[in-house]
Amino acid sequence: MVEKEEGGPGGISEEEAAQYDRQIRLWGLEAQKRLRASRVLLVGMKGLGAEVAKNLILAGVKGLTMLDHQQVSQEDTRAQFLIPVGSLGRNRAEASLERAQNLNPMVDVKADPESVESKPEEFFTQFDAVCLTCCSRDVMVKIDQICHKNSVKFFTGDVFGYHGYMFADLGEHEFVEEKTKVAKVSPGVEDGPDTKKAKLDSSETTMVKKRVVFCQLKEALAVDWSGEKAKTALKRTTPDYFLLQATAFPKWLPSAPWSEASWARRWSRPCPSGTPPTTTSSSSTASKATASWSAWAPAELGGPRGRRAPPLWVLGGWLGW
Repeated sequence: MVEKEEGGPGGISEEEAAQYDRQIRLWGLEAQKRLRASRVLLVGMKGLGAEVAKNLILAGVKGLTMLDHQQVSQEDTRAQFLIPVGSLGRNRAEASLERAQNLNPMVDVKADPESVESKPEEFFTQFDAVCLTCCSRDVMVKIDQICHKNSVKFFTGDVFGYHGYMFADLGEHEFVEEKTKVAKVSPGVEDGPDTKKAKLDSSETTMVKKRVVFCQLKEALAVDWSGEKAKTALKRTTPDYFLLQATAFPKWLPSAPWSEASWARRWSRPCPSGTPPTTTSSSSTASKATASWSAWAPAELGGPRGRRAPPLWVLGGWLGW
């Protein structure tokens, strides 16, 4: 039983203990106290933003600020479950506020209709964590640098149909890992299979303290794929990683490790009709990354150029065309 702690820092009342009982059993009381004391900024209230907001509110953070300067579109009415019917033309964050607050009255939920680009650096320092969705590359890099400097946890991500990405910059993070204790072997004992098995005693464990330093988004995007170390990593990298890079960060394309051979092997698919399909999508992201066959595989990137059609029809499906 959790005692009622009124006014105590990080305390949890009996009402909250009942509300979050299953979570407390999962990750413990101390973790729930830290969660309850956290204030989070969520930028972008499209489909992904609504899902993130729902999870944070139900988890029981102290406060959530939903920031979005865009108006509700027809697409939002189908993909964003926090927006009620008849909200077309309203601010997306303000339209989501009522349903978001009703998910958990114990969480302080706010809506901010301003643009994230208009916010000063001091605005982000009032939060314990910042989560960005639907933001440009430049905005993500800028806000990550602010958060990293001020020890604010930073998350960003987006979804393109069935594919998506997520990046986290948690600064410096210390944690404890439980490892199986290694038993000492007496000198002179033969080093056979049985001896190697005896070195690990599964019944005894030891706690090892570790420290991780996260890199910033700018560093993660500045990978030099021409280096030998990067070439080795390239063999273990799924092609989806580069498709998402081209879709989410069009400016990244010139530094991509394209070659005609690797493109044909990793990327190309024979088009069902034999002719590269075209699209009339009005999406700015789609037009930048895949507006036409020539834009998809320009000469400077070593594209196959008509030898085989790119998987544009597949990428179009991912983007919801």
